[in-house]
This record gives sequence, structure tokens and C-alpha cells, in this order.
Amino acid sequence: MLTTEAALQSVQQALAEGKISPAAAANIRSWLTEPYLEEYRQQLLDHIADGKWEQLNNVFWTVIPFGTGGRRGRLYPIGCNAINDRTIGESAQGLADYVKATSGKAQLSCAIAYDTRHRSRQFAELCAEIMAAAGFTVYFLDGFRSTPELSFAVRYKRCDCGVIITASHNPPTDNAVKVYGPSGGQLLAPHDAESIRYMQRVTWIRRMPFAEACKAGKVVFCQDEVDKAFTEAVLRQRIAGTRQLKIIYSPLHGVGASAVCPVLEADGFTDVELFGPHAHPDPDFSNVPGRSANPENPAVFDVIIQRAQQTGAHLVMATDPDCDRLGCAAPKTFAPGSQWVTLTGNQIGSLLTDFLLSQRKAAGTLTPQHFVVKTLVTTELIRRIADHYGVQTVGDLLVGFKYIAREIDARGPERFVFGAEESYGFLAGDHVRDKDGAVAAMLLAELAARLKAEGRTLHQQLDDLLVRHGCHSESQFSQQMPGEKGMENMASLMAELRSRPPQSLGGLPVAGVRDYFTGTVTLSDGTRQPLPGPQGDMLIFDLLPQGNYVAVRPSGTEPKIKFYLFAYDPPADREHLEATKASQQQRLQAMENDLRNIVDSHRAS
Repeated sequence: MLTTEAALQSVQQALAEGKISPAAAANIRSWLTEPYLEEYRQQLLDHIADGKWEQLNNVFWTVIPFGTGGRRGRLYPIGCNAINDRTIGESAQGLADYVKATSGKAQLSCAIAYDTRHRSRQFAELCAEIMAAAGFTVYFLDGFRSTPELSFAVRYKRCDCGVIITASHNPPTDNAVKVYGPSGGQLLAPHDAESIRYMQRVTWIRRMPFAEACKAGKVVFCQDEVDKAFTEAVLRQRIAGTRQLKIIYSPLHGVGASAVCPVLEADGFTDVELFGPHAHPDPDFSNVPGRSANPENPAVFDVIIQRAQQTGAHLVMATDPDCDRLGCAAPKTFAPGSQWVTLTGNQIGSLLTDFLLSQRKAAGTLTPQHFVVKTLVTTELIRRIADHYGVQTVGDLLVGFKYIAREIDARGPERFVFGAEESYGFLAGDHVRDKDGAVAAMLLAELAARLKAEGRTLHQQLDDLLVRHGCHSESQFSQQMPGEKGMENMASLMAELRSRPPQSLGGLPVAGVRDYFTGTVTLSDGTRQPLPGPQGDMLIFDLLPQGNYVAVRPSGTEPKIKFYLFAYDPPADREHLEATKASQQQRLQAMENDLRNIVDSHRAS
């Protein structure tokens, strides 16, 4: 059996031979010698004895970061750069310590939920044990529940914080912990950075056994109560009208049936089919193409559309595994044999923005003080629709629904109409402070039913918006950059784009570069101006004609750089709409080709 001393010598030799990085070696040494990590030592010794240096480097080269909403990554039983009992435990212990140190309250509480992924239930129990040991009352949603319901539970139970175990739409190899503050929103500055510092300082993790915590009343099962209240809260956003619509809904093997189905039924939609092949909880997403359970991926809809065509359905909807994102597909027209096409997050957001604003205007309840919220990488069509109705748009936001939630509270939830992200995240109402697939599904179904009664589809309604407000097309792509080298490549690529920005993209000249990291705008003649707005690692290349642009940012949840492409042409008559759409698709493809060439040249250098 390998001794700790011998293992340390092997680590030093592996470092000298370049099998592991200096950071990985330092972290492995800590896991071999620190007394509070002793329970993982034997597994680590076994890995070292077997010479699994590549795997060890992968799971030890860094400490898994706290991204957009939490810590997310690949499951592995050991390692500080993996999701396991230690990294989940550090997150929960650090959160508990931070809330205790800053709340000033004697009685504290935390809501906890979990999704269908591997080990989600075990991690949720672990978090409950840690919170209970720290003196918190834990309101535990037993059974698979959605992320928005966890946000609601924090608010409904007046908790001091919340935790949900979910990796959203990540691959089935992953899991994560998301943490929430007392507003039901994800942690914002300065609380995000401060709580992370507490997590980084964690040594010993204190736990109260789950059964003991339940018996002592420190863990309270409340799912039935919260389910009912959550559904009622979503229904307060309902809009009266016909419900004559045949729907097929897929939870993509996730939690969505616990949220979307009760809401649609209570809203009066009686003809809803839960898509069988995706209905059962499955952490491997076995029946989803590529096991990528993400409604942003049009391929997930192919088999559901086939079912819709067989059964005469009018709308297909799907939510991601934790049910905070919604995608859909619909026929182009209601003519027999009409083609079915998916809608993007930007298109769904635009349709729902117009629907909600038009209904409020018709009811006489819309004022110039009302507002919609979107991020910088979400379509400007939403802003133009809001302008048409005379309401405000808050659009100068970084990616992350927590920033939308912040604006809701800062500007007044009573005046909030709708929030949207291009990544299929939507919210109406003030029942949560996160995106909500259930309320989005309800409103989209109501809009589709209303349009069907007029003999029109979602696609035809979208065309009306494009004719009225200008033709908008968007696309995006990502460049995966995993591992230690990947992080270095992402940083160097962003640095290169800052120091040597392209002069044109897709044949369109670059008129200026907005750098949200430095807070500056650099015009094509080299002139620099201050850039008001948020600070973050994102670049936007403004192209000519105005309204065409490209945004670039490292992902906050996955090891990749994301590129967002936008094309715009002013309003024109319907006769030329299809030609304009086709022209914009060519424009977007040319932009993408140039950007991919930049990435390839960078990797080759």
C-alpha cells in the first residue's frame, strides 16, 4: 500500500516530468496532508499508485470556480476542480458561515431543492445536513423540483438563502450547486464575492445527520405546500382568452413536469400531451439527441415535431432539465403539410414582450413608467417593441438573469412587465427572481391559442413584428476551450481581440469597439471614449450599417468563448421580408466565418 510520504515523492516526480501542473501538484499535496481532507486520502493514494496523472491533473489543476450562478463542473469523487462531496460541502458551509456572519438574525432558514441529475438528491441532503448543523431551519423540497420553484420557495418561506443542486442544461457528466440570497435571486455584488471568500476559507465541514435533522425539526419537508403556492403565483400572470390548443410538452428528462404541467392544466389547457420518450427522469438524458438536453439545440425538437405532425398538435414546447429555460417549435402556417420550425430565444422573447405589452395597453394598465429588461446580447427587437408601446427598456446588462432580477427590485416590481435573455430565459411577474420556464410556457401557450383562433401561427406573428419594427436576425456559436490550457487560450484570445480588433466582419466595417472590461469605446479612427454601463469581460464590435454588431465573452458556466451575431435592416414592406431574411442569414454566416478564422489563427500562433 502506498504511503503518504511515497505519494508526495511521486507527485514531485510527476511534476518534474511534466505530467501535472504546478497548481495541480500543490492542490494534491494539500489533499494528501491536510487533516480535514483525510476522508479522501485513500482514493487519492489509489489514483497515484495507479499513475492516473492525466485524470489527477484535470481534477486538481484549479479550484472549481464560482461562475454566473454557482459552482458547476464534471462529477468526480475527488479533486478541487470537480463536483463532489467536498466541493459541494465547501459551498454549503461557506454560504452558511457567510449568512450567519452578516445577517444579524438569531433564527435563520434555507430552502433546498434538487433536479434529476446523478447524485443530486445526495448533494441536497449533504447541504441540508450542513445548514442544519449551522443552526438553520431547512425547508426541503423533496422530489425533483424546478429552479424557479426554489427561487419562489426562498421568497415564500422568507428564507435567508437558498440552494439548488442542478447543472441546468450541461452534459449529463456534470452537476452543480446554485445559491440564492433572501430576495430569491442569485447572489450579486458584494455578496457573491464575499460568500466565495467564505467558501475558500472552509476547512472542517460540520454536518448533522439527515435523519437526525428531520427528527429534530431542523429539516422541514414543504413540497406540497410550496407546489400549490407556486402554481397559484404563476397563474396570477394568466391572460384570459381561448385555450383551444393542442400542445406537446417535453421536460427533456428533467423536472419540468412538476411545474409546467400543473400550470397549463390549471390555466385551462386540457389538450396537453407529455411527450413520452422524454417524460421520465433520467440523469443521462438517454432519448435526447447527443444527450444535450438544451432547448437551444433545434435537434431536440425533431422527434417531438414528428409526433406533433402525427397527432395534429399546434405547438411543441420543451424546458431544460431544471425548467428555467423554454424553447418551442410551431408550424409556419396552418395549411396542411406546413413546415415546422423552432423559434430562437430572441424570437420567443420578442413575441412575449409584444403580447404582454399589447394586453396591458388594451386593458389600460400600461404607463410610461413600466419597463422590460434584457441583456446586452439579447435582441434589440425587444427594445423597439417597448419603444412602440411607450415603455422603458433596461438593456445595458451583462449576461446572467441575476442582473435582470436586480433591476426588478431596483426599479419596482409593480412596474415590471417582462424580462428576457437570448438563452431562452424569460420572466413575467414578481413571484421569483430568476427565469421561469413555467410562466413562459403558460404565456406562450396563451399567445399561440389566441393566434390560432385568428388562423395565424407564432411565425406569422413574428413576421408582423419584423415588418413593423425592422428585420432582426441573430445567431451564435461557441468555441470550446477546456482544461488549464483552455483557460489560458480564452484569456489570450480576449486580449488579442482587445489589442488588435478586426477592421471588418462579414464585409461590414467595424465602426467601434465597446470594451466592458476597461469601460471604454474605441472608434475606428482610434478615438477613445468612456463607456457607461456594467463592467465585465465582454467586447461588442459595432458594425456599419448601424444595428449590426457582434458580442464576444467567455462563458460564466462552461469552458468556452461565446460569439453573438446580430443583423438588422430598417422596417420595410412585407413583400421584401423573405429576401431580407435570406440576406441577413448570408451576412451572419460571413461574420461567423471571419470570427472562426480569427479563432483558428489565434490557436495556430
